[in-house]
Amino acid sequence: MAKLRQKNPRAVRQAEEARGLEQLHMDMAVNFSQGALLSPHLHNVCAEATDAIYTRQEDVRFWLEQGVDSSMFKALPTDTEQALPRCGQAGDRGAPCVCRYGLSLAWYPCMLKYCHSRDRPAPYKCGIRSCQKSYSFTFFVPQRQLCPWEEDS
Repeated sequence: MAKLRQKNPRAVRQAEEARGLEQLHMDMAVNFSQGALLSPHLHNVCAEATDAIYTRQEDVRFWLEQGVDSSMFKALPTDTEQALPRCGQAGDRGAPCVCRYGLSLAWYPCMLKYCHSRDRPAPYKCGIRSCQKSYSFTFFVPQRQLCPWEEDS
């Protein structure tokens, strides 16, 4: 197994490539009590969100093909079915709405970097290329108060 060593681990990194924004609509709920079937890390990572673990239908299809029982997933109401407002615009704190959560990875290693040299006929591995990526997750919440980061938007 290869180890990743940085010449200057305290340096502030700048991504060499921006991979843009990916919008992900989380339209399925996951049964937390059976979450270990998907990942052994789910109980630790999502310990505070036992009633609100979301995924996408395409991820559910993958897990079903792997033999995971369909009873651990439940379809969520879609914003188009109920014409739900974004949580930032919902009036009543107890009203259902569509929540948005943004995440940006400013720098992560994304692929090998290849260099060229007059001394070598072919490109050679000379480091790790770094990338930047942003995600926007949207999902149904049964009450606006479950989306506190959109309270004042």
